[in-house]
Amino acid sequence: MTGDAGWLAPEWRIAGVGALMTTRAGGVSSGPYASMNVGVAVGDDAATVAENRRRFAARIGARPVFLRQVHGARVVRVEAIDADPDRPLHEADAVFTTAAGVACTVQAADCLPVLLAAPDGRAVGAAHAGWRGLAAGVLEAAVAAVSDAARCQPSELSAWLGACIGPGAFEVGADVLLAFAVPPGSSADVAPAARRFRPQGAGKWLGDLAGLARDRLLAAGVQRVDGGGWCTVGDPARFFSYRRDGTTGRMAAAIWIARG
Repeated sequence: MTGDAGWLAPEWRIAGVGALMTTRAGGVSSGPYASMNVGVAVGDDAATVAENRRRFAARIGARPVFLRQVHGARVVRVEAIDADPDRPLHEADAVFTTAAGVACTVQAADCLPVLLAAPDGRAVGAAHAGWRGLAAGVLEAAVAAVSDAARCQPSELSAWLGACIGPGAFEVGADVLLAFAVPPGSSADVAPAARRFRPQGAGKWLGDLAGLARDRLLAAGVQRVDGGGWCTVGDPARFFSYRRDGTTGRMAAAIWIARG
């Protein structure tokens, strides 16, 4: 589903919950960052990034909490005070809240953003799932945190996968296979994640990042997993992609509990 400015949004509708992912559209940045870059550490002009973030916050009607993402599996809980721009950033790759008006926000430009919502908006969360964080268990940690905060079972959560590098573009080496417990040459009978990798010749494989995430969410007990059908690399007009361009912007995926 697409919303204002062509931004992405889940198909599901959960009472009291808002969620979306930005695209390149709707901002004021120029050059390789055109136009809706929200990344502050990628070389873009600080004033234009600030304006892009202001537009982002105005569009969602909530106060975004950004993270210092490190490709790990740490999850942090945030409250309204964490949205203060003068507060130090949490170093983590997943975030959750039960506070209304606080947007759990992750950035991406090929890595997979995953949004989680509990029934009736009792808790929401967002995870930044690059292959390192995914292999380290960031989704399992995020599912556990949101479920615990909402006092519900993982099976009651809804998950949405945003845009990421697609299975036709995500070329990886044996180190990535091994991170997912897939010895090169093994079959899905030996290593279930093997079905998410296709040989690409000379020690290379094509990996399905969204498929790996979907498998792990289902294994963690989440029964509703939507989205994940967009490739950042293959659509330069719509998405930033670090793998494709090197110097580029960042998109934001956010989920929040609407104020009552």
